[in-house]
Amino acid sequence: MAIYINESQHIFHMQSRVTSYVIQIIDGYPLLVYWGQRLSEKGNLEKLVPGLEKTELGSMPHEYPQYGTGDFRSPAYQVQLEDGSRITELRYKGYATKAGKPALEGLPYVYTETDHEADTLELELEDAYAGLTVLLKYCIFRDGAITRSVQFKNNGQRTIKLLRALSANVDLYGKSHYELLYLAGHWAREAHLQRRPLGPGGTSLGSRRGMSSHQHNPFAAVVSPGADEDHGEVFAVNLVYSGNFHAEAEVDAFGVVRLGIGLNPFDFGWMLPPGESFQTPEAVLVYSNEGIGGMSRIYHRLYRNRLCRGVHRDKERPILVNNWEATYFNFTAEKIEAIAEAGSQLGIELLVLDDGWFGKRDSDNCSLGDWVEDRRKLPNGLRDLAERIQRHGLQFGLWFEPEMISPDSDLYRKHPDWCLHVEGRRRTEARWQLVLDLSRPEVRDYLYDALAEVFTNIPVSYVKWDMNRALTEIGSATALPENQQEIAHRYVLGLYELLNKLTTAFPEILFESCSSGGGRFDPGMLYYMPQTWTSDNTDAVERLKIQYGTSLAYPVSTIGAHVSAVPNHQVHRDTSLKFRGDVAMSGNFGYELDLTKFTDAEKIQVKEQVAMYKEHRSLIQQGDLFRLRSPFQGNETSWMFVSDNRCEAIVFYFRVLAKPNPASDMLQLKGLDHSYTYEVSGESGHMGSFGGDRLMQAGLIIPQLTGDYNSVWFRLSVIQ
Repeated sequence: MAIYINESQHIFHMQSRVTSYVIQIIDGYPLLVYWGQRLSEKGNLEKLVPGLEKTELGSMPHEYPQYGTGDFRSPAYQVQLEDGSRITELRYKGYATKAGKPALEGLPYVYTETDHEADTLELELEDAYAGLTVLLKYCIFRDGAITRSVQFKNNGQRTIKLLRALSANVDLYGKSHYELLYLAGHWAREAHLQRRPLGPGGTSLGSRRGMSSHQHNPFAAVVSPGADEDHGEVFAVNLVYSGNFHAEAEVDAFGVVRLGIGLNPFDFGWMLPPGESFQTPEAVLVYSNEGIGGMSRIYHRLYRNRLCRGVHRDKERPILVNNWEATYFNFTAEKIEAIAEAGSQLGIELLVLDDGWFGKRDSDNCSLGDWVEDRRKLPNGLRDLAERIQRHGLQFGLWFEPEMISPDSDLYRKHPDWCLHVEGRRRTEARWQLVLDLSRPEVRDYLYDALAEVFTNIPVSYVKWDMNRALTEIGSATALPENQQEIAHRYVLGLYELLNKLTTAFPEILFESCSSGGGRFDPGMLYYMPQTWTSDNTDAVERLKIQYGTSLAYPVSTIGAHVSAVPNHQVHRDTSLKFRGDVAMSGNFGYELDLTKFTDAEKIQVKEQVAMYKEHRSLIQQGDLFRLRSPFQGNETSWMFVSDNRCEAIVFYFRVLAKPNPASDMLQLKGLDHSYTYEVSGESGHMGSFGGDRLMQAGLIIPQLTGDYNSVWFRLSVIQ
C-alpha cells in the first residue's frame, strides 16, 4: 500500500493491493473523487467525477461536509459558538503522511505491529474565525481496509460546543440505484440481514440506548443491485464504538449517496474549552468487488489480527460448559463440581460459573455491585470450588455484571448517588437494576479494586462480562449542567478505561463480552475482549440466522455458540443433539446445560463432538469463512472454513425442515485451489477424491437427510 500525492492537482491517492481511495482538494474543500477497485495510475487522476469545478457546494462529494453554507444534505459535524451561531466553514490547510498508524488515546482502534502494514494520511482543515482546527485521519491497510477518525481542536479564545461529530462520511457518485445492507433485530433475534433499495431521501439506523444495541449493529453497507456473496460491489462502514451511534445513507437529487457513521448526535453536546481536543471513535471502511463474502473476509482478517489483542488473540479458545441454563440461580458447590466432573470425562476444558455466586443473589433482584462470594451457596468459598474444578482438569471462569448496581445491595445503600440519575426524577429500573455512572473516576476505581480482589485470590481463567440493560436517566451527580450531554459518551470512555486497566493487569484471563447476548457485539468491545456471547437465544434453528448475520462483519473467532438443552428454553423447540452441535461448532464452541443428565448414548455423541471440534478448532477459528447457503433465503444453510494455504477445509450443511421426495442437492464449494485435488470424507467415511475446480463448479453431492433439523459435515484435505 502507498499514498501518492500530486501537489499541483491537490490529489491524494491512497492505494492498497485491492482498492484505491482518492481525495482532491477543490476550492479548499476535500472531495472524494474515487473509492473502488485499485487504480494503477498514481497521481494523475483528474476528472474522476464530472464537472466538479462548476458544481455547487450542495452537490459536491464532500469528505467532511458542513452545515449552513449551501450543502443541505446531512452534515458530518456541527458546532455551536459562544454567540449561539452554528455556522462553520472548514477549509483545507495542509497535510501530513507517516508510515504505520498512531494510537487513539482512550479509545479502541485497529492497530499495526510494524510500520510496513499501513500508511497514514492526515488532512488539516481550519475555520480561522471560530478558531477550530479539524484533523481528518486516514489509514490504509495492505488488504484494503481504511480506517477513519476525526480530531477537533479549539485553537480560539472561546468555548466551542460540539453538537455533531461523525467519524466518517463518504459521498458515492452515481450509486443511487444501489441498495442498503445492514443488521437489525431485538433481544434473542440479533443480527438479522436487512436489505432495501436506496432512493431519494435518507435511511438512518443507530442506537440511543447507551450501547450499540440488539436493534441495530454499527455496520452498514451500500451494495450494487444483485450483489451476492461472490459478485458485486460493496462499500461498507463499521464503527469501533460501543455506545450511542448513528449511521445514515442519503440520496440527493443528483444521485449521490451520502453514507456516514459515528457518534449519535441525539442528546449529544461536548464542551470544548480553548486549547482542548476531542477525538471521535474510529470507523473501518471496506470496499469489495468480490461481493459480500469478499467484504466479510477483509473485516475478519483485520479484526482477528489487528483489532483483537493480547495473549488470547492467536490462541485456540477453550471448549466450555456454562451452568446458567443448567441451574440458573439454584446451585450448590457440589452441583457445580458434578457438572465439572462430567465435563472432564467428555473432554471439556473450562467451567463457567454464571450469575448467582455473590452477595445474596438468589434471584435477579439484588446484590449487583457486591462482588463478594456467597458463603451460603459456597460454604468453603470460591477458591475452594475453583481448585476442585481444576483438579478435574478444567479451567475456572466467572460471570460478572460490573456496570450495574441493584437498589437492594450494600453498594447502593452506601452510595445511592453512584448510579446514572437525574436529580428529582425517578430512577427507572430494568431487570431490578440501575446503571453505575462510569463517567466518575471513583466508581471505576471501586470496580477495578473489587474485581482485582477476586482475580488475585481466585484462579480465574475466564470472565464473562455481562450488561443486561440499556441506559436511562443519563445524568451524573458530579457533572456541571453544561456537561450533562457528555455523559453518555463519557460512560463509554470510562468503560474503556476500566477494561484497559483490567486486561492489562490480568492479561492471562480470557474476557468474553455479553449484553443480554448480542446487545453490544461491536468492534469496540472486541478490542478489549476477543469474543462475545452472540445471543441469549441458544436454539439451533434461530442461531443459523443470528450467526450468519453476525459473520457479515465479525470473525467466527469472536462468536460464542453453545449447545443447550431441549426443549430449548427460549423457543421451546426440540432439535437433535447432532444438529445443535454442528451449529455451535461454527463458533467458539461450548455447552450450556446439565452435563450430568446425559444418557450414555449422548455422552458418546458429545465426546465425538468435542474431539471433532478440537481437531478442527484452529481451522474454524482462524480459517477463511465462505458462506454457501443463506438461512434468510431458504430451508438450507451452509458455510465452510478454508485454511490459509487452501489445503484444508470443513463444510457444514443444515436442513431445517424435511421435504417429501426431495431432489438430490449439489453444493458448490468455495475458496479452494482449482488446481488441487482434495480427499473428501463425511460422517460415514471416505467419499472420494475430487479436483478443487470440480468441487467449486459442479459441486458436492449432499446425502439424503431424513427428518426435521438435520445436518451433515464434510472434511477436505489436499492429496499431496
